[in-house]
Amino acid sequence: MRDIELGAVSERFADLVWANEPIPSGDLVKVCERELNWKKPTTYTVLRKLCEKGLFRNEDGVVSSLVSRDAFYAAKSEQIIEDSYRGSLPAFVAAFMSRKNLSDAEVSEIQRMIDAYRKGE
Repeated sequence: MRDIELGAVSERFADLVWANEPIPSGDLVKVCERELNWKKPTTYTVLRKLCEKGLFRNEDGVVSSLVSRDAFYAAKSEQIIEDSYRGSLPAFVAAFMSRKNLSDAEVSEIQRMIDAYRKGE
């Protein structure tokens, strides 16, 4: 997936699409009107731009994603680690842990993830 940068407002819009897809474009206008207080032209302008970026498609009046929410946020996380921590996941984890106390449940979940990775699951 090529890098797709979104501002905060476009990201909120994208989250609405992902939460409701596939969604008729007219229904998307209503959702954006209710959730973002947008007018119809704003919704279609932002949708068109995100379609041009390759994130969504509007085919026969139905909006759906070309990139899943999980894939988008995984790529975004990778980019943050690359840009801020020179690609070092351990450096990111150390920085994160220095500012947040992890619960025993969170530590156990992280350990399960590491163990599963080692086993190739």
